Amino acid sequence: MLGPSRDGGYWLVGLTRPLNLFDGIAWSTPDVLSATLKWAEQAGIQPFLLEPLADLDTPADLDPPVNLERIKPPKPYLSVIIPTLNEERQIGRTLESAAAADTETIVCDGGSTDATVAIARRLGARIVHGPIGRARQQNRGAAAAGGEVLLFLHADTRLPQDPVAHIFDTLMDRRVVLGAFRFATDLSSPVMRWISFWTNQRAGRLKLPYGDQGLFLRRRDFFRVGGFPQVPIAEDLYLVRRMARRGRIAMAPAAAITSARRWQRLGPLRTTLVNTLIATGCLAGMRPQRLASLYRIPKKRRGA
Repeated sequence: MLGPSRDGGYWLVGLTRPLNLFDGIAWSTPDVLSATLKWAEQAGIQPFLLEPLADLDTPADLDPPVNLERIKPPKPYLSVIIPTLNEERQIGRTLESAAAADTETIVCDGGSTDATVAIARRLGARIVHGPIGRARQQNRGAAAAGGEVLLFLHADTRLPQDPVAHIFDTLMDRRVVLGAFRFATDLSSPVMRWISFWTNQRAGRLKLPYGDQGLFLRRRDFFRVGGFPQVPIAEDLYLVRRMARRGRIAMAPAAAITSARRWQRLGPLRTTLVNTLIATGCLAGMRPQRLASLYRIPKKRRGA
């Protein structure tokens, strides 16, 4: 079976048994079909010819002609949204981990005075400027995003290999409305391994991942719940709770690697205690403004 094309070739070949009918053919010429028919005749084969069709080899073959410069590129599958403020030491590695096919990266800067924006722009990220505030910054990034799926990523968190594949597989279950990666840090110590273990236990059993695990969800679901609430602290937990009312929370099998800088500055146990108090307070209905002071890192005293 052959489907002839109007330029002298063919657009379909169908065989009932394996045959090598491609050798000895002068390809990319107007004689491809006639040469193939001659070969078939010599081999004692009577091909069945379908209706001729026009194939597309160049833009000139389009009827009517199309101005390719006016065709909009397809929207990406994933938009990675990263809020920043003076993150020049971290943003490069984070953006490099997020680089993938069918992915756009959006850096929502809150007024950095260092090289954060320059580094992000050099690595191909789109920059969105605006007032500081993680919830507001992430909402601005989501408004500018074109992806079907949104991934909210902290500036000091690096994604695992093949993040798009993990996200796609997790959201294949239509009952899942929000996903996150497993938690790990770049500090390998017994205490941090213990913290990572219990963090993953909490996220998996209670379905309560934190923002430093990389939260991802479908764009339409994000806007249906109104995005991140305008709160000074724990906007990630409030979003997760909103989404949990609409469906399942799922964990991807791979881990996102978060910088342990906060645990190193405050101490692992104190940081874990602060995070637990904030989460407990949010779940108990305390006003987030009262909890915000717990998250501020005290400045070191002079001479300390």
